[in-house]
This record gives sequence, structure tokens and C-alpha cells, in this order.
Amino acid sequence: MSFLEKFELPFAISLKYGLLAFSLFIFLLALLILACQVYKYCKYSTAINRQEKKFLSGAYPGSKSESTILAKSLSPSLLDVSKKNHDVKIQKLQEEMEKLEVCLSPSPPSTEYLDGVGTEDDAQDVSRGTLRFSFLYTKKRMQLHLQVIEAKSLLCRGADLFIRIRVFCRESSHESCLNCILHEWETKVVKNNQNPSFGDEFTCSLRGPELKMVTVKMEVKGFDNFSRHSALGEVRVSLSSLKSNKKVEYCEELQKVTKDIVGEVLISMKCLPTAQRIEVGLLKVKCASLKSSPQKDVYARIDVFGNQRKQKHQKSTLRAKSSVIVFNETFQFTLPDPVARGCVVLLSLYQVQASGKSLIGQASLESNNNEDDHWQLMMQSARQPVAKWHPLLI
Repeated sequence: MSFLEKFELPFAISLKYGLLAFSLFIFLLALLILACQVYKYCKYSTAINRQEKKFLSGAYPGSKSESTILAKSLSPSLLDVSKKNHDVKIQKLQEEMEKLEVCLSPSPPSTEYLDGVGTEDDAQDVSRGTLRFSFLYTKKRMQLHLQVIEAKSLLCRGADLFIRIRVFCRESSHESCLNCILHEWETKVVKNNQNPSFGDEFTCSLRGPELKMVTVKMEVKGFDNFSRHSALGEVRVSLSSLKSNKKVEYCEELQKVTKDIVGEVLISMKCLPTAQRIEVGLLKVKCASLKSSPQKDVYARIDVFGNQRKQKHQKSTLRAKSSVIVFNETFQFTLPDPVARGCVVLLSLYQVQASGKSLIGQASLESNNNEDDHWQLMMQSARQPVAKWHPLLI
């Protein structure tokens, strides 16, 4: 007789049958629960596959359906979360594209000496602030003494400020009326002050007859180490009514910054459509007078902006300064679409001096400038040079 045959539970037969029935009930209940879970899982997988097929085929409506099993079982569903993340990514991508479009949109060119004239408040009748300064002309010594005192209520906060001063003398002729820069100074930089006090003093020699044709221009600028200085406003004072040996103090409102004509430049333009190039010819430059000594030389730099990018600049050879400077040099630039808006040719005339280079003036040609038809004449006369005089501004 085996061990199992000898083994007997010390319970009654009715209790044994009861335990057996309970075990069978638990087993059947577990099978039922397992079947229910398998059924739910199959339905869930089928619904997910249908929704993914609709989304990939473009038929997904983008709204949460309350009648589907997936919407009832998941709140929010995995598909909704995925779609939200996808929408957020698209929105961020659109914002980046808008920023890139603004950065790459054609805009007026800028160099290290070209100031930003024309801000958002140009069209608004608002006060840019005031500037206090004084003049004293000593007739016996023939000296003009200028003191920059302070500025008040400037339209800037947290900016470093300084003032650039230019003394212009107007020289009239039968052909044109140009300005000659006699002297140029800059005050100290005052940091982080909307009402800066300067106290800088400047002295220059001026003869009595010159006072009638002299104008002093003072530009308030925001200093920037890494970019061009921003122009906040300017004050112009004519010295024609200045009395000698008498100190006169002024407190003037800042006005919009404007450019002054310091010369003229003869530029020729030629379009080469087959080669997708333009040819810029620098022929002559007329200046009333240069502010440095006769030993200094001058050169020109040509920058071309087009197709939402800047071409590599080109420089002319050095020329001796005179009232009429002859260059007769040509420069070629790649420009596949010269008809596009925003194409600009910028010519900058510099003077070489011991401390570096000094800007004399700039002239620009723009494809979308209706006042200047030089660009249109170039396009109408393909492969033929078209020359025209342009003002040299500073």
C-alpha cells in the first residue's frame, strides 16, 4: 500500500467536499477575471490602432470624442497628449521661423560708423529731452569755448550716454553748397543715467568772419561696445548771432537726428544679368574740405546688401586728399536678383590717420528708393554703365 493511500485527512467527508467546492469556485472566478481582462485588452488595442490609422491618414478631427471606447477609458488619452505635444512643437517652430524672418528681412545697411537714425518715436510728437550747454567766443584770441553741462529727461533707461560734437562750416559755390567739418569731439561716457551731467569743455580757433557760416551740431548717443551707437536726438546752433566776449547758455530741446551733406560722389552702375553680377564704379569724389592735415590719404569701402545677406566688402586704393578725388575703379558683386526689394549699395569714404580711420561720409543706392532712379536706370540699361552724382552724408 502506497503512502498516498495510507494518508487521510482528519476531517469529516462533508467538510472535505465543501473545501473542494470552494476551491473549484475560486478557480472558476479567476478564469472569469482573466477572460474579462483579456477581452478589455483586445478592445483597447483595437481602438488604439484605429485612432492611429485615422491620425496618420489625416482623418483625425482634432477633438475628443465622447462616444468612443478610448475616450471613455482614458482621460486624457495618449493620443490627445501626443497631439498636444505635436501642436506645441509646431507653434515653437513657427515662432522660430518668424524670428528668423525678421532677422533676415532686408533692412537698411549698418556699419560700425553708420548710426541708427529714425527710431519708432520719430512719428510721435514726444519730447526726447533737453540739453544744456554754453558758448563763449573770445574775439582777441579768436577762440570758441564750448561747455557741455548736462542732459535732462532722455528717452532711455539704463543706457551709457555720450555726446558727439561736430563744428560745420558751410562753403557755398555755384554748383553746390557743402558742409566742411572743422572740428569733431566726444564727451566722456556717463553710465546708466537718464539725466547725465557732463561738464566737458572744448576749445577751437575760429576767425570772426567764419562765425556767420559755422553751425555746431551736438548728438546725444547711447554707447554700445559691441554694436553701433544709437542716436537719441540732436541740437543744432548757428553761431551767426553769437556775441564776442559774452558767455551765452542754452537749454534746447532734442530734435530728430538728420544727416549733413559733406560732399558728392560720382558712381556708375552696370547690371550683368547673364553673370548675375552688378558692377559698381567709383569715379570721382568732391569734398568742400577735409578736416585733417594735407598729408592724410583717403579710401572708399563698398558694401552690397541683397538677397537677405551681406556681400563681402571691397576697398579702393589709397588716394591723396584734394577737393576733387579721382578714383576710376570698378568693383563686381554677385547679385542674382537685383530687382528684389532691399538691395542696397553703400559707399563709405574714410580718411587714414594716426589713430586709425575716420569716416568722412557715406552714400547709398537702394533698389526700392523711389526718390532715386539710378537703380531703375541701371536695370533698363543692361550691360551698359549708368553714372550719377550722389550726396555724401554724415
